[in-house]
Amino acid sequence: MEKSLITNYLDQNKDRLLNELIDLLKIPSISADSKYKPDVMKTAEAVKQRLIEAGADKVELCTTKGNPVVYAEKIIDQKKPTVIVYGHYDVQPADPIELWDSPPFEPIIKKTAAHPDGAIFARGACDDKGQMYMHVKAFEFMMKSNTLPCNVKFMIEGEEEVGSPSLGPWIIENKNRLKGDIILISDTSIIANDTPSIDAGLRGLAYMEVEVTGPNRDLHSGVYGGAVANPINILCKMIADCHDENNHITIPGFYDDVMELSKEERAEMAKAPFDLNDFKKDLGIAEERGEKDFSTNERTGIRPTLDVNGIWGGYTGEGAKTVLPSKASAKISMRLVPNQGSHKISELFQKHFEKTAPKSVKVKVTAHHGGEPVVVSTESIGFKAASKAMQETYGKKPIPTRGGGSIPIVALFKKELGLDSILFGFGLDSDALHSPNEHYGLFNYYKGIETIPLFYKYFSEQSGK
Repeated sequence: MEKSLITNYLDQNKDRLLNELIDLLKIPSISADSKYKPDVMKTAEAVKQRLIEAGADKVELCTTKGNPVVYAEKIIDQKKPTVIVYGHYDVQPADPIELWDSPPFEPIIKKTAAHPDGAIFARGACDDKGQMYMHVKAFEFMMKSNTLPCNVKFMIEGEEEVGSPSLGPWIIENKNRLKGDIILISDTSIIANDTPSIDAGLRGLAYMEVEVTGPNRDLHSGVYGGAVANPINILCKMIADCHDENNHITIPGFYDDVMELSKEERAEMAKAPFDLNDFKKDLGIAEERGEKDFSTNERTGIRPTLDVNGIWGGYTGEGAKTVLPSKASAKISMRLVPNQGSHKISELFQKHFEKTAPKSVKVKVTAHHGGEPVVVSTESIGFKAASKAMQETYGKKPIPTRGGGSIPIVALFKKELGLDSILFGFGLDSDALHSPNEHYGLFNYYKGIETIPLFYKYFSEQSGK
């Protein structure tokens, strides 16, 4: 396709493309909180309507035990390859609200150091409404310009932020209509706006909740303090003991299946541009911290981790209350690397926590959700097509990287559909995903819409169908 076609489309439609995304971002589609169920459904309906307007066929809301999957397709020729686009329309909770500079569901545009052309600030801007919607608009462009070179199917879910519990069963039930050649996903990041990259792997996830119970009720800390176990004290020590002085995870068997990279592979990873001073400055920290003998990029890409995501117990309101709490709880996530299995790691964690707990407390461990790590071949037709597309729009070849995040459903795509996924993200790690003041650059949004049609072009050409 001629570059002028997409350039003209963007020039003529920029305001509309942005306003449509803003409308989508205004809806608080928080899947983790049941009170937002009507908003989740409203978002699904909005995505469905936009796909119809873009020119898709058989657009429907597919019911599941949870939130619906928005499915759509455009089959132009059964003999041509089929790209399946995956994304999600649900978002993370916006808490803590007080740390947002502007209301999380009232999108505004502001310039930042990383986004001098402006960025849209709102929950879900980058993860994943902004990135998902690029695909809808890229498809719209190809339909309007009559340049769609292959078949396309859309599978947009509403539970990714809670582990995709309903999507797996839905995929198994719909294997026949999900026949295709590649899964295309934009839910990851690039190194920088002047340094494109494509993730060649993702870490897996094991997400746990622990509860430590001491006395049968909250106690006066003066009357009972020093004589009865304090669940918060116990929980904090148990969590602290999960790492040694080298930030190595102490759970027995945790590293047994970890795939160790060779010196040559680690040397290739080290070629990716990274400035430690910029990293620390961006986060407002004096020094980085992590597993000994590994670089920052290695710690976030090829090494497993264990982190507390939330901890609570006792009195946390204003003022003072001298209470010795009955219970304390924490949510803990472990990021996993190739060869590690989420079920095995969850079991190892549970056994460790139960075994190390003193007799003065009772421990309850609950596994919430998980996902398996993924590695994508950089020699595949799909990866090469994505690389060629990015090289054309960015003017330089993208660097293969390993993503630190997790998209649990990717491993299921491979297992149930036999399809590889191309992690074709356009966000930045500094876009505050899952944090207050999440945002997505306008440059990135438009660049994605410009680049995605080229993936279709090159994938169709290279697939030989």
